[in-house]
Amino acid sequence: MNEASETAALEERPPKEYENNHRRLLALLRDVMAGLGTGQQRLDKIVRLIAAEMKADVCSCYIMRSGDMLELFATVGLNQAAVHKTRLRVGEGVVGDIAGRARSIALANARTHPNFAYRPETGEDDFRSLLGVPILRGGRVRGVLVIQHAAQRQYGEDEVETLQTVAMVVAELLAGGTLVGRQELSNVGDAALLPSRLGGVSLNGGLAIGQAVLHRHQLTIRDMVADDPNVELDRLRTALAGMYGAIDALLATTADGSEHRDILETYRMFAEDRGWLSRIREAVKTGLTAEAAVIQVQNDTRARMNQIADPYIRERLLDLDDLTNRLLRHLAGKRSATDGVAMPDDMILVARTLGPAELLDYDRSKLCGLVLEEGSATSHVVIVARALNIPVVGQCTDALNRVDPFDQMIVDGDNAQVFVRPSEDIKYTVAESMRMMAMRERLFARVRGLPSVSHDGVPVSIQLNCGLLIDLPHLEDSGADGIGLYRTEIPFMIRSSYPDVATQTVLYAKVLEMAGDKPVVFRTLDVGGDKKLPYFAGHEEANPALGWRAIRIGLDRPAMLRKQLRALLRAAAGRPLSLMFPMIAEVAEFQAARKLVDMEIAHTAAAGYPSPTKVRVGVMVEVPALLLQLPSLLPLVDFISVGSNDLAQYLFAYDRGDPRLSNRYDPLSPPMLAALRLVVDECEKARVPLSLCGEMAGKPLEAMTLIGIGFRSLSMSPPSVGPVKTMLRSLDVGRLREYLLSLNKCSSHSVRDRLRAFAKDHSILI
Repeated sequence: MNEASETAALEERPPKEYENNHRRLLALLRDVMAGLGTGQQRLDKIVRLIAAEMKADVCSCYIMRSGDMLELFATVGLNQAAVHKTRLRVGEGVVGDIAGRARSIALANARTHPNFAYRPETGEDDFRSLLGVPILRGGRVRGVLVIQHAAQRQYGEDEVETLQTVAMVVAELLAGGTLVGRQELSNVGDAALLPSRLGGVSLNGGLAIGQAVLHRHQLTIRDMVADDPNVELDRLRTALAGMYGAIDALLATTADGSEHRDILETYRMFAEDRGWLSRIREAVKTGLTAEAAVIQVQNDTRARMNQIADPYIRERLLDLDDLTNRLLRHLAGKRSATDGVAMPDDMILVARTLGPAELLDYDRSKLCGLVLEEGSATSHVVIVARALNIPVVGQCTDALNRVDPFDQMIVDGDNAQVFVRPSEDIKYTVAESMRMMAMRERLFARVRGLPSVSHDGVPVSIQLNCGLLIDLPHLEDSGADGIGLYRTEIPFMIRSSYPDVATQTVLYAKVLEMAGDKPVVFRTLDVGGDKKLPYFAGHEEANPALGWRAIRIGLDRPAMLRKQLRALLRAAAGRPLSLMFPMIAEVAEFQAARKLVDMEIAHTAAAGYPSPTKVRVGVMVEVPALLLQLPSLLPLVDFISVGSNDLAQYLFAYDRGDPRLSNRYDPLSPPMLAALRLVVDECEKARVPLSLCGEMAGKPLEAMTLIGIGFRSLSMSPPSVGPVKTMLRSLDVGRLREYLLSLNKCSSHSVRDRLRAFAKDHSILI
């Protein structure tokens, strides 16, 4: 049954009658919430009130228990013996369907619903029509509230809205922990206080030890019903003014041109969204307090949009959560989540989701780690955390329920794991690792200013992979020779609309300015696959990594690519410019892309803009088909850069994002090394400069092998520069080259162990 037919049982009612009934019920509920009694006693009173005021034959409340199970907690009209005995799984029955989709359902005849599940112990044989709404809190379904009538009847939109509002009251009752305890919901029983390990996804590397601070997204709302809507509207106006001032203060402390300033400016615009504000004001006018109105709008929006997978919509929902909680704090007279709260000096912040402004509310000098139940590498808060050099582990399921305030925690961003209440031996091991890392950092700092030359005198250029302006200071700090890969798509992914030529020009000019006299290689827009632009219409693909992405999009949408090329040419006025095209699969694609460059060079000159002193155009070797076309390609390009991540993925035909396959194939395997040797040999014959900018370049053992094969330029993330340069200065390239020749005919799965043994035998610091 579709959504239209599920809501077909809605009808209009006189607004005045509805408003009076709505307010009377809310006032009665306020008295129940403020009164004495256990949580169960108050819930029983609530369902009786709803049934009486809404003239329903049945009112029932189902509460979510551990294991995604809905339990009948209170009812009027059904058999009392069924309370705490009747259970439905999420998705089972109409009630389970409401919970599973977080959406209200109104049915004139519930038995016609395809998910209808009959439970004889409830005694619901005589009831036909049904209206049910999800009980939502913090973006999660906490239960379902249902009314039923014996007659087959229509439900009005006013009744749906009233039941949704009442569900908010029940959600606050649940938040008190008197109905279902937090420990029971965490589904870990008595193990809740024992050491545990949470797995996740590494969103920013690093290691941190500290105390847990739980970032709870919602304040508990005590008063749901307003005595005077005009007073509430005044409170809302005052809180909004305070919130805008606080956001502006954050903006004032953020440097111009930084990506997280762009994020905050987008956030500020979202805070002034007229639709959002008007819906809150309308909710206040129905009799809700300002706080209750803000939460109702948040719940309504989440219920409508939470099923949408689009990354842009998901990011907007995170911003909505951030704004909702920020506004609630201002209504409560607090500027931030940390007002009046003593924070430990070694703070590990744990949150379901987090907005960028919320993260900046915390004392950055005390914040040493971040754990998120959700989160992605391109979410706004992760980009800001990366700028602050904070280790981040995301997608840690149920972290908030498994961590108590001020628990000892370890965040291992390098290995995507979090230790909660770690044992003494784990704490000792991690502390030793951090001590050794500090020693290594001091060692790396000593080699920063030394030449990138091997022990036997072979020079190797060590460069950086960058994608944000916040990465540029590392160019000087690390002692790298330049930027071998600037990923232009990352600034595109954090904006709400496609940047025009002028905006891009400013960004690229800033990159070149910050790089000084060191070279920069710009990779043109590499989007598609798992890197989607929020404002770029696409379609679902069965195999995104093999789909419409990178240069394929650029050639199919040449206007977009030409705008980027135009901006790059203008930004590089008076200095050399290096461009690199990703995902080239055949020579013809490069020729088509090169033609667009030539057109834009001519356009720049004709428009009277100063031109770069020289334009170098190169290709990323990622698609194995290009290996067979190198003799035809190399005379046409100015340089080649190997993208080892995608090359390995396509060479072995595996999805490197699949955890079941991520470690199945080793880049230090005979076929991968043979492919890399082929590129080195062809480039040497054609005298074309060659580099490698994938993950292999940043790992000392892999980098050692690449240098032995013949690579003389490696591009890596900033933290890898010290370890790789330290390895290089201890390496005898001549000896390694001879050893690698002896492995040419090896048919093993991997030669990693042999190379590690070679490094150990020859005192190479890996």
